[in-house]
Amino acid sequence: MFNGNLFYIYIIINLVVFSIYGLDKVRSFNKTSERFSENLLLFLSLFGVFGAFLGMQIYHHKTKKPKFKYGVVVIFVVELILFIVYSCSKAS
Repeated sequence: MFNGNLFYIYIIINLVVFSIYGLDKVRSFNKTSERFSENLLLFLSLFGVFGAFLGMQIYHHKTKKPKFKYGVVVIFVVELILFIVYSCSKAS
């Protein structure tokens, strides 16, 4: 039914994505540092959407960019729908 190991892996992935959003925010202040690309940040959001969303809110990072403002929400909704469909199919 519920695999605890997958839960812990998901938590770790979200913490990594959250940290990367924070690191990119720090790097945005230091103009000489290499930044993470927006495409990479969105790609990471596919795997850690909660970390991405919290990173955006806590670090105030990429919150005004429509690609992130709406993209992370769309990713969350799609993941939620997939989770519900998967849960319902397992229950049958």
